[in-house]
Amino acid sequence: MLEIEYTLKDIDNVAKQVLKHATSKSFLFKAEMGAGKTTLIKALVNALGCDDTVSSPTFSLVNEYQTKTDTIYHFDLYRVEDEDELYDFGIEEYLNSNAYLFIEWPELAKNLIETYNCITISIKNDTCRVLKMTLN
Repeated sequence: MLEIEYTLKDIDNVAKQVLKHATSKSFLFKAEMGAGKTTLIKALVNALGCDDTVSSPTFSLVNEYQTKTDTIYHFDLYRVEDEDELYDFGIEEYLNSNAYLFIEWPELAKNLIETYNCITISIKNDTCRVLKMTLN
């Protein structure tokens, strides 16, 4: 398990630590609205070598980013109501792609992923967050 207390100025180092301790290319992000899931994902995408502008895929469900060697899929499943919707947009193709998977609001998808890193972000105060990463 990895546990880090951090502020926004530390986010790039936090992303590097997360990638260093990861045992899978799949990451499930759990946190309340506004805790910094997308902010951390932006730092992770950059740490993997992608300079694209990262935004939350709230309405598109998934954004794709490309590094020189990897594909990254960033999901926001907040608006998905049931597992059938996941299959309707082809979730299994993404899960079987050997790409990096960053999934916000992962509750409906976690049973479809065999091995993943679970990242929980808690708000300590206005400027400080606590990240806990466990492996499943």
